[in-house]
Amino acid sequence: MDSKFFKLLLLGGAVRFYFCRTPLAPMIGNRVEFATPLNSHKRMQEGIFLLQNGIDPYQGDLVHESPLILSALSGLFQKYPHFLPIFYIILDVCTAALLYAMSLRFVKQKQEQQDVERKEYAKDTEELQFNPLDKFDIPELVIVAYLFNPLTVMSCIGMTSTVISNLFLAFFFYCLVKGLLLPCLLVLAFETVRSFYPIVLIAPLLLVFSRNSIRRGVAISVLFIVSCLLVAIANYFVLNSWNFLDGTLGFIFYFRDLQPNIGLFWYFFTEMFEHFRTMFLITFQLNATVLYLVPLSIKLRKEPLLLATVLVALMAVFRAYPSLGDVGFYLALLPLWKRCWKFMAHGFVVFTFFLVTLSMMGALWHLWIYAGSANANFYFGATLAFSTGQIFLITDLLFAHVKREFCLFNGQKILIDGEEARIVLK
Repeated sequence: MDSKFFKLLLLGGAVRFYFCRTPLAPMIGNRVEFATPLNSHKRMQEGIFLLQNGIDPYQGDLVHESPLILSALSGLFQKYPHFLPIFYIILDVCTAALLYAMSLRFVKQKQEQQDVERKEYAKDTEELQFNPLDKFDIPELVIVAYLFNPLTVMSCIGMTSTVISNLFLAFFFYCLVKGLLLPCLLVLAFETVRSFYPIVLIAPLLLVFSRNSIRRGVAISVLFIVSCLLVAIANYFVLNSWNFLDGTLGFIFYFRDLQPNIGLFWYFFTEMFEHFRTMFLITFQLNATVLYLVPLSIKLRKEPLLLATVLVALMAVFRAYPSLGDVGFYLALLPLWKRCWKFMAHGFVVFTFFLVTLSMMGALWHLWIYAGSANANFYFGATLAFSTGQIFLITDLLFAHVKREFCLFNGQKILIDGEEARIVLK
């Protein structure tokens, strides 16, 4: 880690500190694109106040943060509220540092794997291979993509608990690449009990640590279940009640709050007939968790970190209460797959989707809620287009990876009947 790394961290922290002192910060904390019922700073404040006064925060339907987080942050919220922006900035900077360290280790591993496989590579594939400069370029791109992405910056200055989630996910990625099983299990169990959807990350964890051993995989799965139970018991001792399970996991699964967000749940559950609710709940939650898990795990069994990246991206699209902070996190992981960019064909389309839809969300929200000259269809249309752009990005990355793997071993120019062949997605 050189001086440039620390300069980037300081600059990223300075950018966040500057915007925390502007009127933009409280406005972002109230925007539905960033603050959801799960990560809202105001709801966390309310939960800490209730907990400090001996009232069960989960008796109502307002607080949905885990008791351990509420208890851990209660002293800071109650005694030093003026230092809260700095606290969130430090957490976000730590997330960037973990992603940088993870990237360094990842590039080193890919270069070692490449040295073993190079004899099998085709002759014209040098540009598809990791080169010595990548150990500097890729980690720098990752840290820049996280620290200076407007989505992560605004999520931080809005003091949403997505900052905490991003820190835990970054630590999970770091431990996954470093081969640290126990920390991986503990942080994944904590995030699973806290927000449900990270349970799908057990798949890349098993691919890394089971080493094609079914017995070892079963043992790790049992350890994960035990870790989840221990985290749940720790939450119980904070509250002396199991109400938090319904207030966190139950609230997410049953989707009780229909507040609009950038996701796909709220509009459907607002418009549909009540007797279809159970069917849609099961369908939407399956789509957000296990539907893509098995096929992606089979296809990406040799690339567990790419599998983890794709699963985090799919979580950001299909979870019940997504926010733009979740999107910013997985966008920072895309530079890891720099060697696939050559085959990504929809970059301009995705960029246009993101730019136009993110610009329209604020305007359409104002027209709907304040001006009264639009309705929910307008705002949902923008969020639906935004989700479509994310799906384009994820599928483009997956297909680019498949094409790169094929070209590495078969060459970039393949002739069939005297004409250059093309790999086409059907």
